[in-house]
Amino acid sequence: MSSTQQQARRAGFLYLLLAFSAPIGLLYVPGKLIVSGNATATADNIRASEGLLRLGIGSELFHQAVGIFLVLALYRLFKPVNENHAKQLVILGALVSVPIVFVNVLNEIAALILVSGPDFLSVFDKSQLDALAYLFLRLHNQGIIVASVFWGLWLFPFGLLVIRSGFIPRVLGYLLIIAGSAYLGTAFATLVMPQLKPIIDPVALPMEAAELPIILWLAIWGARTPRVEAVAA
Repeated sequence: MSSTQQQARRAGFLYLLLAFSAPIGLLYVPGKLIVSGNATATADNIRASEGLLRLGIGSELFHQAVGIFLVLALYRLFKPVNENHAKQLVILGALVSVPIVFVNVLNEIAALILVSGPDFLSVFDKSQLDALAYLFLRLHNQGIIVASVFWGLWLFPFGLLVIRSGFIPRVLGYLLIIAGSAYLGTAFATLVMPQLKPIIDPVALPMEAAELPIILWLAIWGARTPRVEAVAA
């Protein structure tokens, strides 16, 4: 097995680990705990299932830590293809988005503190604490949308590197660019023009799935023999 294929498989394993762990904290836990527009029901869900929210927090911290090692593995894989694009991949894929998500977890921790009712919060009544906990969870959701701007941006240099690599099918690079455009479209509609969300979301959400094929390709097939290595052989 060539060194390039080993590096690709290593990146694929990390990418797969991220893909399996991320939905727990980003989708499953919020879907179970948050009752849209109802602060009291949401706070009661957290009190009844505090461990579930802590699982979501652990999931976010874990998959972002994995994301750092994934980006570094991809940098080593694609640095010979184009070093400038590989550096952009690192900056957009880890140096900016990971700190945003780590800091954003504090919003969930704040919600946990509020619903636990410590003595120093006794000046607030239950309805006020519930409303504040719900507010922090809403802020957490908005923080994820901010991070998703960079989850979209990093897919552009990633896609270009795949297209130019010669050892991964070019179509997977184009799919990454499509997925990156979808992330940016969703973030733009949510943060800047929410009136467009009903129009953009049904189109963008399926496009985001265009990121999945590269995960499976790297994890299962790794990489073809690069053209440079083939010529040397």
